[in-house]
Amino acid sequence: MKPERKKAHLNLRIYFTVIVLAEVLTMLLVTAGITWLLGRSFEFTFDYIVILTMVFFSFLIGYSINIFVSRAFFRPITRLGTAMRKVAKGDFSVRLDPEESHIREMQKLYNDFNNLASELGATEIIQSDFVSNVSHEFKTPINAIEGYATLLQGEQGEEAEQECIRRILLNTGRLSDLVGNILLLSKLDNSTLERAATQFHLDEQIRLSLVLLEDKWTVRNIDLDVDLDEIEYYGYENLLTHVWSNLISNAIKFSPDGGTITLRLTADDTQVYFTIEDEGPGIDEASLSHIFDRFYQADSSHKTEGNGLGLSLVRKIVTLSSGTVTAENRPDKGSIFRVILPVKRQEKETP
Repeated sequence: MKPERKKAHLNLRIYFTVIVLAEVLTMLLVTAGITWLLGRSFEFTFDYIVILTMVFFSFLIGYSINIFVSRAFFRPITRLGTAMRKVAKGDFSVRLDPEESHIREMQKLYNDFNNLASELGATEIIQSDFVSNVSHEFKTPINAIEGYATLLQGEQGEEAEQECIRRILLNTGRLSDLVGNILLLSKLDNSTLERAATQFHLDEQIRLSLVLLEDKWTVRNIDLDVDLDEIEYYGYENLLTHVWSNLISNAIKFSPDGGTITLRLTADDTQVYFTIEDEGPGIDEASLSHIFDRFYQADSSHKTEGNGLGLSLVRKIVTLSSGTVTAENRPDKGSIFRVILPVKRQEKETP
């Protein structure tokens, strides 16, 4: 099998130089040829009319060559301009073939354009999906609230009324959580949220998150196996609260009644390690690579209990803290989430 021949690529500056030299040389050769022919055929000395005639023909020939060369040179630029106009109108599928040009800079420009169009297309899809998902997530609880409010208007017993009120409060809570998560993610994405690092006790923050969710795990008779080392941490205290509350709430949601949730917090000289394990059904292998995506919910049976933004928020905050978060299935049953944060030292103020 013969090796593929690589096309010669010229530098743009060299390309221009060759064109100009070729054009000038051609004009000089043509002028010299015309002068020689006139001198040999008519055998007379030249006057200004002959000189003007030579200049005219030289200009005409040079202009013709310039038009031909310019078209060949600017054709790739014209293609690029046409493609950019298509992208401006919303067609992100347009692509340019870099091999159409022999100029290295134009090939790089074509590749950059293709990457740009690809990224814009991906962004457009993400935005469309985001709007679709947000619309769906808002519509579901609003319809539920409307339905239960309609039931309250009819003749209902006290027990039925209390159930309707409970359902209304549940769905208003879902709406509140959804709006809060969307706003927080938006602020984090656009770097408009003020992030001030402080020194705080990480173990106490996690215990407080457990206390705030006590009504959720006690009603399910879930046991907690907690072993948290005393760790003083320098980081974004307000943001990290969302990490622990989301991970704990997620573990409670998927744990069976009477199950056990295990929490561990340790540290060494360079990193802090947090793990949370549950005894739930685990995560489908096809979903492991997507559970941190926005609005992705691996288990459709629990969609009424969340909005698919919690784990996305966790990953965003952990990434901003220069850490990592991963998820995997336990060998027996359930899942385990691991958060690793770098140990940062508080800078001492100089007097």
